[in-house]
Amino acid sequence: MLNIGSLGVLLGTYLLGSIPFGWIFVKLRTGKDIRDVQSGRTGGTNAMRAAGWSIGLSTGVLDVLKGTVAVLIAKSFNADAYLLHVLAGIAAIVGHNYSIFLLQRSPTGRWRLAGGAGGGTCLGGSIGLWSPSVLIILPIAALIFWFVGYASVTTMSVAALSILIFGVGAFLGNFPWEYILFGVISLALLLWALKRNIIALRAGTERLHGHRARKE
Repeated sequence: MLNIGSLGVLLGTYLLGSIPFGWIFVKLRTGKDIRDVQSGRTGGTNAMRAAGWSIGLSTGVLDVLKGTVAVLIAKSFNADAYLLHVLAGIAAIVGHNYSIFLLQRSPTGRWRLAGGAGGGTCLGGSIGLWSPSVLIILPIAALIFWFVGYASVTTMSVAALSILIFGVGAFLGNFPWEYILFGVISLALLLWALKRNIIALRAGTERLHGHRARKE
C-alpha cells in the first residue's frame, strides 16, 4: 500500500521526468522553442531536427537517465516495494510527456502540458528495473529504426520489448509480476502520445528514416 513517503517519491519522480532537456538545450543552442519545430515534442528525435545530432543525442541520453534514476530512487526508498518501483518509472514517463514546466495555452485558449513521447524514459525505467534490459532493447530498437524506418514504431517497440522481457522473466521466476505492469502502462502512455503518428502510419504519410529513407 502506498503511504505518504511513497507519494512523495512519486511526486519527486514526476518532477524529475518533467525536466524538459530538449526544450532547454534547443533554446540554449538556437533560441528556438522546440515546441514550434515539426512534431513539437521535446524528445531526442525532435531536438536533433531542431538543433543537430549532438543536441539530439544529449537530450536522448538524459531522457533515458530520468527513467533510470526515478526507479533507483524508488528502490532506495524501499527495495521490496515492487509496485512503487514500477509507478516511479511510470511517473517519470508521465512527467516527460506532460511536463509541469511546459504548461502552455493553445490558440483555442485551452491550457495543456507539452512534452515528448516517452520512449527514452521508458527505456530508462526498464534499465532501472533490470539493467541488462538495455542490451536487449537498445539494439533491437536500433534495428527497427534502421530497417522499418519509423521513429514512432521504434518508440512503441521499447515498451513492447519491456513487456516481453519482464513477462518472460516473471514467468521464469526472475522478476516480480508487478514489473510487467511497467511495460503495459508504458505502452498505453506511448500509444496515446503517438496517436497522431499512428494515424499517419495508417495513412502511409509517416516520415521515413534510416535504410528505407535512403532507398527512397
